[in-house]
Parts: sequence; structure tokens; C-alpha cells
Amino acid sequence: MWDVFVAALKLGLTSFGGPVAHIGYFREEYVTRRKWLDDRTFADLTALCQFLPGPASSQLGMAIGMRRAGTAGAVAAWIGFTLPSALLMALFAIGLGTAGGEVADAGWLHGLKLVAVAIVAQAVWSMGRSLASDRPRATMALAAACWAVLVPGPAGQLIPLVLCAAAGLAFLKPAAGEGTSGGERAPAP
Repeated sequence: MWDVFVAALKLGLTSFGGPVAHIGYFREEYVTRRKWLDDRTFADLTALCQFLPGPASSQLGMAIGMRRAGTAGAVAAWIGFTLPSALLMALFAIGLGTAGGEVADAGWLHGLKLVAVAIVAQAVWSMGRSLASDRPRATMALAAACWAVLVPGPAGQLIPLVLCAAAGLAFLKPAAGEGTSGGERAPAP
């Protein structure tokens, strides 16, 4: 539990850029660096957390914490990641509110926005390389993104999901180590 708390606290104090960037930081920390889970498990947890209502990055952090150290790990992950981020954001907002309108026009705030865009882009690129690693998956991801941008509302989100699920079932074979049939997974090597 302590390892989960320390890892989550480090991310909670240094992760900048919003939920998509947080998920990218989680992948780097928990999959690449610490090897607490593999890419496939991370992708499954991410998909589940994106599907559920609420803050996906906080849910993902708690799910990883739970996987690592049970319920106490989930609580440790929330305290370490979400609570410091929420407190820092509240203090930042209070500071901006008391400083007045000139702060909103400050160049440093524009610079922070540009950094956030770069961080999110890097996170999306990194996750895209691992989750859409071949041409068919990358094509489906790009088509789904285009559809979601062009079609507003629930149809812009649900239709690509249904179409990509159908295309995946019809045309994609499981990668090595993925399930073979009936949702079962092959044992890890």
C-alpha cells in the first residue's frame, strides 16, 4: 500500500495536463517504469474507466491501486493522486481569483496552456502507439476520432464504438497473448 501511495503522490504533485495526460503519465509510471501491469491490462482498465461515469483518470489510478494492494491500495491511490491535485487546483483558483483580471491576461498563463497541449499530445501519441499498434486499429481509431469530432452528441460517440466493435470482431485476430475464444486469455508467458 505504501508503494501505491508514494507512486500516486508523485504523480499527483507533478502530473499536469488533464485526464488524458494523466492516463499517459499512468501508463509511463505503472506499465513502463514500475511494470505493475502490462499494456493489455492497462488498456482494459482504461477502457472500463472511460466507460464508467465520473473522472476516468482518478478511477484508473484507484483501479491500479486496487489491483496492486486491494481496497487499501485504491484508497492510497486516491489520497496520493486525487486529493493533492484537487487541493493544488483549488489553491491555484483562489490565487487567480484574488489577483484579478490582469493575471488572466498574463503571458505565463498562456504558456501553461501551450505546455498542457504538448503534454496531452505526447500522452495521446504514446497511448496510440501501444493501443493502435497496427494499420487496421490505427485506421479505426482515426475514423472514430473524425466521426466524434464531426457528429455532435451521443451519436458521435456511440456509433463509432459500435462500428469499431463490429469491425474488430469481424476483421481483427487477437494478438499474441490475448484471448483465443469466449473472452478467455492465454496464460502469460
